[in-house]
Amino acid sequence: MSRESQTLQPVASDRPELPGKLPDHLRTELIAFRRDLHMHPELGHQEFRTTAAIKARLEKAGLRPRVLKSGTGLICDVGTWDGGRPMLALRADIDALPIPDTKTHVSYRSTAPDRAHACGHDVHTAVVLGAGLVLAELDRQELLPRPVRLLFQPAEEVLPGGATDAIESGVLDGVGRIVAVHCDPRVDAGRIGLRSGPITSACDRLEVTLTGSGGHTARPHLTTDLVTAAARVAVDAPALLARRMDARSGMSVTWGRIEAGHACNVIPMHAELSGTVRCLDLAAWHEAPDMIHAAIDEIATMHGAKFEINHVRGVPPVVNDPVITELLREAMGARCGAESVEDTEQSLGGEDFSWYLEHVPGAMARLGVRTPGDSAKRDLHRGDFDVDEDAIAVGVEFFTAAALIDGRRTPPSR
Repeated sequence: MSRESQTLQPVASDRPELPGKLPDHLRTELIAFRRDLHMHPELGHQEFRTTAAIKARLEKAGLRPRVLKSGTGLICDVGTWDGGRPMLALRADIDALPIPDTKTHVSYRSTAPDRAHACGHDVHTAVVLGAGLVLAELDRQELLPRPVRLLFQPAEEVLPGGATDAIESGVLDGVGRIVAVHCDPRVDAGRIGLRSGPITSACDRLEVTLTGSGGHTARPHLTTDLVTAAARVAVDAPALLARRMDARSGMSVTWGRIEAGHACNVIPMHAELSGTVRCLDLAAWHEAPDMIHAAIDEIATMHGAKFEINHVRGVPPVVNDPVITELLREAMGARCGAESVEDTEQSLGGEDFSWYLEHVPGAMARLGVRTPGDSAKRDLHRGDFDVDEDAIAVGVEFFTAAALIDGRRTPPSR
């Protein structure tokens, strides 16, 4: 999207300016790269074209990317790790969503039916790619203090997330810290949002099947009234959990589908509900399956219905490490000034970046993608989602600053 730049400009500072500014020609190239990905979105575990495009560009820069054994996604080290202090990793997710792209006013609308980059993963990819290219040039100039790993991860949108497979394939070998950004349409381009501690929610998928005898709507007393039972599960299960879980845990059960019956005068023998379980607290997330099962058991038993539950564990909360959060705050301040950083709230959205934090400390920042002054309300996971592409340059320079500042620090004593 061609827009006149309205991002915040770096402020005057007494400290020497960090190298790693994004040159104009690369800025233009990264916008084109992002648009190409936007036109050709690929779902989780199917990102073959995307992987090939990233790999080709890294190889053109003289780097040696390695495709993950799953066939999609890749890692690439900038600089040579000597086995000393573990590397900082910059992570991007590369998959799209199975929804149609409804934008009509842009030339880079998705060409794949019912597929769209509606969560900004194309932007995340362009940011990490751009940071890698800039850091590679600094490495050639012997200005990169420590090597950095680029991680392009597949299947973030597929529970429990492609991060688990990536970790099993060894992407964290030699990594001691990891950072990421996520597009935020509520934050202006040129700014980032930071939060120490939990920044996203745990997220699971919940599927409930109810069965019973069914029968004629004229004689509900002779049946297992599954429509009523399903309705009570939909309403009462969240209400029960709200009283049995600590309110501070932020437990939320929300249904996205309920299905029962085919005729107005027939009580069905089968009903289904499906939705999500979201939780702000890690301990409560571990308790959730037993608590949910007990609540649904009570409701179904009261109505004489049999039930089965398929509770698909998704992702735990992303809990930002305070030290690395401050590194990101310092990096953004060095590029755009301290006023370019704002505090952000914890979201009920889920993110498989959390799995990396089970192994190494890290932090995720919210990358502003709203055009300053734009009052339209846009959100992620919508077919009309788009970004102010000035955010790409901001993300690149933010990451390069983080890598340089982190690399110059003395490693902690053991």
